[in-house]
Amino acid sequence: MALVPVGPLLQKAREGRYAVGAFNCNNLEILQAIIAAAEAERSPVIIQASQGGLKYAGLEYITAMVQAAAAKAAVPVALNLDHGTSFEQAVRCIRAGFTAVMVDGSHLPFAENVELVRRVVDVAHCVGVSVEGELGRIGGKEDDIVVAAADAFFTDPDEARQFVAETGVDALAVAIGTAHGVYKGEPKLDFARLAKISRKVDVPLVLHGASGLSDEAISEAIQLGITKINIDTEIRQAFAQGVREVLAKDPGEIDPRRILGPARERMQEVVQRKMRLFGCSRRA
Repeated sequence: MALVPVGPLLQKAREGRYAVGAFNCNNLEILQAIIAAAEAERSPVIIQASQGGLKYAGLEYITAMVQAAAAKAAVPVALNLDHGTSFEQAVRCIRAGFTAVMVDGSHLPFAENVELVRRVVDVAHCVGVSVEGELGRIGGKEDDIVVAAADAFFTDPDEARQFVAETGVDALAVAIGTAHGVYKGEPKLDFARLAKISRKVDVPLVLHGASGLSDEAISEAIQLGITKINIDTEIRQAFAQGVREVLAKDPGEIDPRRILGPARERMQEVVQRKMRLFGCSRRA
């Protein structure tokens, strides 16, 4: 089937009190693993391209690969820009065929963040593309996006309500204590804050930096309104594990298919496990 927008997937998830997984893609094997997992679980799925993914594979290659995968898939597949850096980049992705864009103005003053996201919404909604904004700053490192711990801050519930009203976004990424990258220790999430945001905001909420969170934390976040959960780091870890296992057994192996095939299997296992945890299995 053709690529679908993220907005309707998340609205359905919100009504059903589950979350849709959004998985970052950098190459063919990662994409194949995600799609195979979605079909095995009969789950809707969001494929994401970050700044690093776009630089590595190229906008045209990412778009063409995901469009080809979606055309063959028997489950709904969306293509989302993750942490878009500008209005211009969001428009380029929309023109290329993305069905959703996340524009990250969280580093800007509130009014400037609103203005940036509203401009993207005005363009995207004209062509049926969903938009995700972010309020509050999520710490850690994701490709070219680096936020030091001292610069991270949580989402204010009242500002979240104002932000959604003034921008018209389809989804809102919130900062409640997660971080991008590998955690050092157990993160402490502000579930009371998430509950307040959920009561004040009438759009699906998004959790970034979810790799490494406990199953219990994920489940509680979903019950409190999270309907899109981003996973990247755990996919990378599974990829690296699969490659290392092959080369440890046979350091002389040179066939990319033999090296990358097991890595693809490891990634698929991770994605399927997340889909079952998120509750999106058998929701396609």
